[in-house]
Amino acid sequence: MKSKWMIVLILLVALFLAACSGTEEAAGPEMMEEIGEGEGQVDIIAWAGYIEEGATDPNFDWVTDFEADTGCNVNVKVAATSDEMVALMNEGGFDLVTASGDASLRLISGGKVQPINTELIDAWDTIEPKLQNAEWHTVDGVHYGVPYQWGSNVLMYNTEAFGGTAPDSWNVVFEEMTLADGQSNTGRIQAFDGPIYIADAALYLMAHNPELGIEDPYELNRDQFNAALDLLRQQRVLVGRYWHDAFIQMDDFTNEGVVASGSWPFQVNLLQAGGAPIASVIPQEGATGWADTTMMHVNAPHPNCAYLWLNHSINPQLQGDLAAWFGSVPSVPSACNGNELLGAEGCQTNGIDNFDRISFWKTPTAACETQGECVPYHEWVTNYVAVIGGR
Repeated sequence: MKSKWMIVLILLVALFLAACSGTEEAAGPEMMEEIGEGEGQVDIIAWAGYIEEGATDPNFDWVTDFEADTGCNVNVKVAATSDEMVALMNEGGFDLVTASGDASLRLISGGKVQPINTELIDAWDTIEPKLQNAEWHTVDGVHYGVPYQWGSNVLMYNTEAFGGTAPDSWNVVFEEMTLADGQSNTGRIQAFDGPIYIADAALYLMAHNPELGIEDPYELNRDQFNAALDLLRQQRVLVGRYWHDAFIQMDDFTNEGVVASGSWPFQVNLLQAGGAPIASVIPQEGATGWADTTMMHVNAPHPNCAYLWLNHSINPQLQGDLAAWFGSVPSVPSACNGNELLGAEGCQTNGIDNFDRISFWKTPTAACETQGECVPYHEWVTNYVAVIGGR
């Protein structure tokens, strides 16, 4: 037991140091001026399902042709959370990372990623204008990454348990209730195993407890933060598992009786393809979400292959195929048109019209715009670990 808590303590210290790195000034070499000959490989940290080579389904492969055309072999390290991505980038040895907004600014301010020369990104102007200068990868007019995909976290549910009627609120994962199948939701729901999930609780409170005055689920004063923690403690007795592995979550929905959880469209798509009675919805309260950016390590071992991948990552074919596979929205709007796998309505199905309904992940900081002082991220880390531990 002591060794277990020692591991937890070590992880907390590591996460705290990663969070605190956001107070450092970004430093590193100047951006590249030209792309040279590839070094033979590129090493990428990515979310599950983001870089496919046809191993799961031969129709989804945007690696094989790239390797043949460039001579750069693609090596992928799958990460389950943004904190894991930050920790891996802090260790070094990687070229690129598909960072969400709750990691990207930490990587920039911690000096772990380098500026991107958009002149070397041939199709930069084809990227959705809302994303080109997005605050999660652009600081003082300098770009530190290339937008990849975006989308929302969804409420995934078992259609049989809900009697064929879609739930319209996140209350099914925050409050005890009897579902349409006559059984309680206790022990049959899941929650995301990451501190950023506190924002999901805050988003729910924005709609149901307006007297708290929450304007941004990532900018919480002490009272608002404590209210979110109280809601998560209430939820704790309902949760069968806190998930971070997409494939384990899919197995839980298939074999372990889980019927509702926040999830990604990736899991929904694969479960539906396998014939499972699964659907998803963005409830009336809205949803948190992610706008992911491919960022380059400040000491990337293979910078030329990295830039070749950055260019490859936004070609319309890849963007459309990935959107079809993951259930996300392309960063290049033209990818929505004429992609056989995505289909004519694929971008609408994946939520391209929901941009303004999504509260995109970002790292909570002490200084915040909506109010004078907010609870910083390192406290989100320690307190969420406590909640999961039943405290």
